[in-house]
Amino acid sequence: MYIGKAAKLSGTTVKSIRHYEEIGLLPPAHREGKYRIYSQESVDVLRFIKCAQQLGFKLKELQEILHGYNGQDFPWELAQREITRKKQELLTQMQAMQQLYDGLEDFERNLHGAKQECHLASAPQSQEKKRLERLN
Repeated sequence: MYIGKAAKLSGTTVKSIRHYEEIGLLPPAHREGKYRIYSQESVDVLRFIKCAQQLGFKLKELQEILHGYNGQDFPWELAQREITRKKQELLTQMQAMQQLYDGLEDFERNLHGAKQECHLASAPQSQEKKRLERLN
């Protein structure tokens, strides 16, 4: 099939397909004259790339999975390893975000004390109001 049909079936764009070939994510298509001819396997790889991107994989990470892929045996083992790594990365980020959230919760609960610690209570209300008006 031609590049336009491969793009349509995979839910990607012609420009993306050309880019993926250029950076080694997709094996070069066979050519008939000046036209690129894609197989169903190529469409499947394009779908894999699109799904992986929607789940947070960067093209550079996908290059590690698909490096050396020539259209024969898909590197499922590598893909599984990268999925496991990505899940652990997300868990670490979620824990860090939870700590930030918990910190904000504590900060909010202790707002009165925080005003004193941050020396926010020393500014008179009218001066603060004037400063805010100037900023707007």
